[in-house]
Amino acid sequence: MADQVLPTPAVAPSRASRRRVDLRRQPGFGTLAFFCIAFLYAPIFILVAYSFNDTRSVSQWSGFTLDWYGKVFENSEMKEAAWNSIQIAGFATVVATIIATMAALATTRTRPWRGQTAAYMTINMPLMVPEIVTAIATLIFFALIFNTLGLNFGIGNLMIAHTVFCIPFAYMPIRARLEDMDKTLEQAAADLYATPWQTFRRVTLPLMMPGVTAGATLAFVVSFDDFTITVLLAGPGQSTLPIYIWTSLRRGISPEINAMSSLLLLVSVLLVTVSFIIGRRRK
Repeated sequence: MADQVLPTPAVAPSRASRRRVDLRRQPGFGTLAFFCIAFLYAPIFILVAYSFNDTRSVSQWSGFTLDWYGKVFENSEMKEAAWNSIQIAGFATVVATIIATMAALATTRTRPWRGQTAAYMTINMPLMVPEIVTAIATLIFFALIFNTLGLNFGIGNLMIAHTVFCIPFAYMPIRARLEDMDKTLEQAAADLYATPWQTFRRVTLPLMMPGVTAGATLAFVVSFDDFTITVLLAGPGQSTLPIYIWTSLRRGISPEINAMSSLLLLVSVLLVTVSFIIGRRRK
């Protein structure tokens, strides 16, 4: 009887072939990453360093001084611009966080409903559309309201625009926190005859508070630092801190502008750090 040829079993892929490629170990990755980081952050470090320069020169170091920071705090126009930024960012943060919280609850703590995916895309639309497009569309919208109804909300235009733009930034941390929470705690509260409001106030809200705080902090940073939308919608006397810094550049760069920019950078870094730390908290 002729020898019967048996099929050769498939050879399992080796462990080396199944191993994922680590980009960090690729030749030149470290050098490329270093130059990219240096290109991004070296100008910021130079700006901060020259804010302590003893003379008005922004290209030649003459000595260390804190006088420029003193002049910043004595500048009445800068104080007014900073107060406008705080007002707008504060209003946008509170309203955007409330709306984002309700939207996050509606998309994570309810049964799937028709149009939920479309609602999720609509909430995150400001993140995908270029900000200049959003700014121009908002400007046209408020111009249409003024031409048809004669309504001009003044600084309220900026507050409304910033609120709408900040909603997705507040929504993301809150939704992430809710998705990480166990629903059995809320179900246990319902089994103990707690009303939906009692369950939300005593169980859901305390557990999701780190996400709410992180989202509110992120929304405040986005609104406080915004330039594109603000520069198109701001009217007379509605200058914010970024616009004031941009306007001051027309008179030339000086250590005072560097000092203002450094303070704005410090506030942004602190708030983003707080948002990151709070967002990583676990119950």
